[in-house]
Amino acid sequence: MPQRAVDVIADTTVIHAEEIARAGAGSIADILARQPGIEIGRNGGAGANTSLFLRGANSNQVVVLLDGVRIGSSTTGSASWNAVPLESIERIEIVYGPLSTLYGADAIGGVVQIFTRRGEPGFAAAASIGAGSDATRQASAHLSGASGGEHAVTYAIGAGHERSDGFSATQPGAFGYNPDDDGYRRSSASGRVTLALAPGHEVGAQFLHSRLRAEYDNGAGSFEAYSRQDLDTAAAFMSNQLLPNWRSTVQLARSEDKSGSFTSSAASGASQIDTRQDEFTWQNTLTLGRDTLQLLYGHRKESVESSSTAALGRARITNSYAAAYALRRARHLFDLSARQDRSHYGDKNTGAAGYGYQFDDGLRATASVGTSFRAPTFNELYYPGYGVPTNQPERGRNAELGLRYERAGTSVDATWFRNRLTDMIVSATPCPDRRDGRTGSCAYNVASATLEGVTLAAATRVGALRLRASADWQDPRDNASGKRLARRAGRHANFQAEYVAGSLDTGAEWQLSGERFDDAANLRRLGGYGLLNLYATWRIDADWSLLARVNNTLDRRYELARAYGTGGRSWFAGLRYGIR
Repeated sequence: MPQRAVDVIADTTVIHAEEIARAGAGSIADILARQPGIEIGRNGGAGANTSLFLRGANSNQVVVLLDGVRIGSSTTGSASWNAVPLESIERIEIVYGPLSTLYGADAIGGVVQIFTRRGEPGFAAAASIGAGSDATRQASAHLSGASGGEHAVTYAIGAGHERSDGFSATQPGAFGYNPDDDGYRRSSASGRVTLALAPGHEVGAQFLHSRLRAEYDNGAGSFEAYSRQDLDTAAAFMSNQLLPNWRSTVQLARSEDKSGSFTSSAASGASQIDTRQDEFTWQNTLTLGRDTLQLLYGHRKESVESSSTAALGRARITNSYAAAYALRRARHLFDLSARQDRSHYGDKNTGAAGYGYQFDDGLRATASVGTSFRAPTFNELYYPGYGVPTNQPERGRNAELGLRYERAGTSVDATWFRNRLTDMIVSATPCPDRRDGRTGSCAYNVASATLEGVTLAAATRVGALRLRASADWQDPRDNASGKRLARRAGRHANFQAEYVAGSLDTGAEWQLSGERFDDAANLRRLGGYGLLNLYATWRIDADWSLLARVNNTLDRRYELARAYGTGGRSWFAGLRYGIR
């Protein structure tokens, strides 16, 4: 539910429409990589398979919501970041730390929620076109509005298309190396409508469709291998103010993640894995004086179909019951929450508690503890020769302390966290449960890890100059081997400076990352890097603006995954009409 930022104990980051617009073309992952506590790994360009690490947690330990609807694959456990269309996004909210008590399985590292555009009073139209390096082209259009009166209607609808010739996904020496360019194209459409039935009573529906076709390297040959990713969400919801202090919200939703790979022109060279998630959620929010009680029931059914193996063609049902209580007393904040998830893997109970104290001089201190878990994926349970049906959920136990200062346009945040993970599922060799006579690895609960770190973030404004910075010191390690977890740096940071002079906004972004390792044994080193991005926006008038952006201005060479390509210096320019 909507909350004032000062009343939220959890560490949060909000990415607003202006920052999303400045990104031009590409991927949502590039925007997220410029936020505190987040790193990415990617097997090539903006359309390639992407991993996101939040506070050192794996991609499958992060819940991703699109307008409140969970998205992702039940076979990999991760969201398809490369398929999410930038042009449909209004804002992004990131909540750090264990949130299984609110969102159930997989919320170990945190939650990323993506919000699409919504209608506001009046009528608004927006459109954009742009072009850039690697023959990148982008176009989008959106309409939105709202009527007045007792039975008010709000609506928003839009569509977009983006394509790029890209660059080689792999580098020399890589498996399947092919020096050709590997491009992508992505088309999307989204919409939302609400109707006020009476004061305090509303119904609505929303949808999003995105199709991504991304080329990748599968060795030299006449056929260009490519993947096709379809991301679809749809939801119908109803919100009712049943009593002055009681609001009930019901939502019925479906999300689909369809992933296909095509390595030859023949049907035998294609494989398809589809995930469908059906959810029913009933949330009750009760205001008790200055306090808030929330009660939740959730039902989720995951279904998988695979063209390559019938063993993955299964379904899993999870029923959830949760309660959260928020108490506000003068300078004191208290949050308590508990949840039970009942599924194939048994009953999982999670809980969290937080406390905050507001001092006189704009300083606030917080402390919190919480437990979380990740459900085994369908691959980890059922994939032939690899999955083990008896695998149990991973478990997390987190503690953190925070300080926040905010006054006169200046904010400073400092957060320490320690998240201990047990029963982690990894590829164990030899498999402890192998009884079929075969050798090799399997997915098994044999590992534990500790994710510990400190995040500092600050923002201020000096006249027309806006400054923002964040730095992370972290130590995500395997407890048994003492090795750092793959593709996670010990240090990474982001800096931004923006200057406003009349109708012209100019800015610079500096992304820094220390060395990482591409493997669990810490033998394949990925060097540290620093990327300088420059941008400028010229507001021609109230409706029209021009955007110019240069990424990796110094043309640095770097890797996000061993032997996979990354972009050199690139540019993008766009013309926009309307206000996002």
